[in-house]
Amino acid sequence: MEIMYTAVKKTIKGFITLYQYIVSPLMPPTCRHLPTCSSYAKEAIEVHGIIKGIWLSVKRLSRCRPGGTSGYDPVPGKQKNE
Repeated sequence: MEIMYTAVKKTIKGFITLYQYIVSPLMPPTCRHLPTCSSYAKEAIEVHGIIKGIWLSVKRLSRCRPGGTSGYDPVPGKQKNE
């Protein structure tokens, strides 16, 4: 089961990397945060796992818009009960 989980996690992060290298350079820079939303997503998945990492990424993407937040917004650290 752990092997499957790791494979899924690497696949998701691989798709994000493909986006970063293929799609993102073709579009004007729009992310209002550091790290960028795609880098944030990869780190959130690595630190918190697939489900919580994706949830944190979706929340971050919802803030990355005109009128939303901007600036330095790191991935939160793991809590003791995680």
